[in-house]
Amino acid sequence: MQVKNMKTLTLISQLLTLSLISFSTWAKVPDAQVAKLGTLLTPMGAEMAGNKNGRIPKYSGGLKQDINANPMTDVFAHEKPLFVITHANMQQHQAHLTPGQMALFNKYPKTYEMPIYKTHRTASYPQSIYDKALKNASQTQLVDGGNGMVNFDESVPFAIPQSGLEVIWNHVSRFRGGSVERNLALLPVQANGQYNAVKARAQLTAPQYLIEKFDAKKDDNILFYYTSSIKSPARLTGNVLLVHETIDQVNQPRKAWAYNAGQRRVRRSPQVAYDAPSQASDGLRTSDQIDIYNGAPNKYHWKLMGKKEIYIPYNAYKLADENLKYANIIQPGHMNQDVSRYELHRVWHVEATLKEGERHIYAKRSYYIDEDSWQIASADHYDNHNILWRVSEGHAMQFVNANTLWYIASSNYDLLSGRYLLELNNEERNPFNFGNKMKRKQFTAGALRRSGR
Repeated sequence: MQVKNMKTLTLISQLLTLSLISFSTWAKVPDAQVAKLGTLLTPMGAEMAGNKNGRIPKYSGGLKQDINANPMTDVFAHEKPLFVITHANMQQHQAHLTPGQMALFNKYPKTYEMPIYKTHRTASYPQSIYDKALKNASQTQLVDGGNGMVNFDESVPFAIPQSGLEVIWNHVSRFRGGSVERNLALLPVQANGQYNAVKARAQLTAPQYLIEKFDAKKDDNILFYYTSSIKSPARLTGNVLLVHETIDQVNQPRKAWAYNAGQRRVRRSPQVAYDAPSQASDGLRTSDQIDIYNGAPNKYHWKLMGKKEIYIPYNAYKLADENLKYANIIQPGHMNQDVSRYELHRVWHVEATLKEGERHIYAKRSYYIDEDSWQIASADHYDNHNILWRVSEGHAMQFVNANTLWYIASSNYDLLSGRYLLELNNEERNPFNFGNKMKRKQFTAGALRRSGR
């Protein structure tokens, strides 16, 4: 009888151990580290100090919020490039370039260049986001193998990251102004420079910014609500995508619906994830490349490679010029680099490698994440033969009216075909409308059906 009881206790012990492993949380950040936020570290977790040679300045608070300002105004219009990197001199600057940037110089040796400007650390956020970053730093933890979080409040869960996965979660959950309506153009560009624009209207809101109060039951595990409606060309007009972006997408996968205007039907779209082609991208971008990276991280091992000083697209007010036409920006092979601006910034380097048994068109991915904003600035994507295939860049600027740093444009270059995809706003009316209060019912399957009538 005693032996039987011992066997039972052993079995129970083993089951409890397995249960703890399945639902275990990752270690919290020590209080002494959290105390550095706002002193040695910025409220978002970046190094407050500049670099040794002074090229990266000390953080001084970023650009101040001005709700009445035109965010597209180029506050650095008087500045000229410090120098320009070309194929001829790229080896001199290799220490501050990514493999993807080097590949673009080699692919287009006569035309590709990078104008390098003085560095300005312009990222700034509302005090409420700083407060939540501080609170999260001492309490938010990863669960389910890193595929979800507990004790998380809205944004920046890991201001003091301990792993590559925590850095990626900071990008995925970063503050984007709370709620925003965008009017944008997706421009798949052929190798000869020809393109056809697909114009869309997108709405995004975190549940905390809905007109209704946050509902713990209805909004549980929701990171944000999102819709994208095609406005042109005529053959696609009226097609709508609806997404409920979940925090833990493994235990509760992303909820997505699509309305087809031609069929007048709403369908669930579970395929809107991972390496499924993204809407209106002509096959140049996967679903998880929207926003450079989004979605469930469970297909990859994420390794934190450390910090680097890299030239990244930043303070892209020149590219945001409302007088620029798409024809002024688009050219064969790559966008017109004369309207770009690169600065030297500290970035977190995170490398993702596909897990054994998982499938994705990208076997390896390298991400370079701006320390001041937790936004991915550049990414390199490798195929299953470990050949560099695609290079992504996010051209960022501080929206002073919304007190947030976000992309004004993004690019995704296919090194093998010579084609690329741009996401631009220059010719669109009201490209960014921040602070629009939206209702929860706007993000339902029923709302999709009503949109077709």
